[in-house]
Amino acid sequence: MSGKNVTEVVLADAEGIAKAARILESGGLVAVPTETVYGLAARADSAEAVAKIYAAKGRPDFNPLIVHVRDVEQAGCYAEWPSDADLAAMIHWPGPLTLVLPKKDDAALTEAVTAGLPTVALRCPAHPVMQALLAAVDFPLAAPSANRSGFISPTTAQHVLASLDGRIDMVLDAGPTSAGVESTILAIGRDGSWRELRPGPVDSDALHRHYFDYGISERQAGVQAPARIEAPGQLASHYAPGKPVRLGATEAEPDEFLIGFGAVQGDCTLSASGDVNEAATRLYACLHEAARADHPRIAVAPVPDQGVGRAINDRLRRAATPAD
Repeated sequence: MSGKNVTEVVLADAEGIAKAARILESGGLVAVPTETVYGLAARADSAEAVAKIYAAKGRPDFNPLIVHVRDVEQAGCYAEWPSDADLAAMIHWPGPLTLVLPKKDDAALTEAVTAGLPTVALRCPAHPVMQALLAAVDFPLAAPSANRSGFISPTTAQHVLASLDGRIDMVLDAGPTSAGVESTILAIGRDGSWRELRPGPVDSDALHRHYFDYGISERQAGVQAPARIEAPGQLASHYAPGKPVRLGATEAEPDEFLIGFGAVQGDCTLSASGDVNEAATRLYACLHEAARADHPRIAVAPVPDQGVGRAINDRLRRAATPAD
């Protein structure tokens, strides 16, 4: 651990995981690795612990949190479980898919986790460290991205410290994350309706077509915020690098840091080969580098709006949207 850090950084080995479990048990905050981004974990059954998440992030209290669980059995303690949820979980759990489901009346979760909504967002993460941590505690973990609210999401321990050093108890360091963008969020209603609330690594439309032969209705388009926030990642302005962002750029203006893709070479490149999966893993690292650069503005090359490219473009549009 560097002496300049106030927040302790601990290697994500057995000893580190055990230490993280003790901190969480006592109501503390630990930044934890998942396959998507680093999350800021607290026990989801404690109002005091969850309040610390909102305070550390500066997160608005109307924005609900994702609850991380070990498996479908634990998830069933907190949500009504329609057959379509079984189908989605069977294919993509553990993994980067969050299911928004009707919350059970007797769910042992603090109200702040759901922001007072009748639904709860649940995910079973695939990262082995997060799986080990969930196995080491007897409560679910609320864990939004481990960054100040509205800022660039973290894919390394150092990204976490960039905005949360001194505000949380510990970072469990397992190196860079693999998927690079936050989970797909899919709402499944009691009536069997499917709505994608946030694009991510899982192509929920392809999943729906495969089993039902038609696409998801009511997909959120563009970056317009819904009348009511139903899940994380729906704020119009989000993932902000603190500078103006111009999208669809094929070359940089003199005062711009250019994030390249494919044939468009930049100061930082998402993927020189034009691979959207590689671009997803590098998206936030490039945005962090652009935020640190001396250039006052950022330009980003076009990224195909296909596969995980939809998630990349969703995050970029929100990063380019000025805060109110």
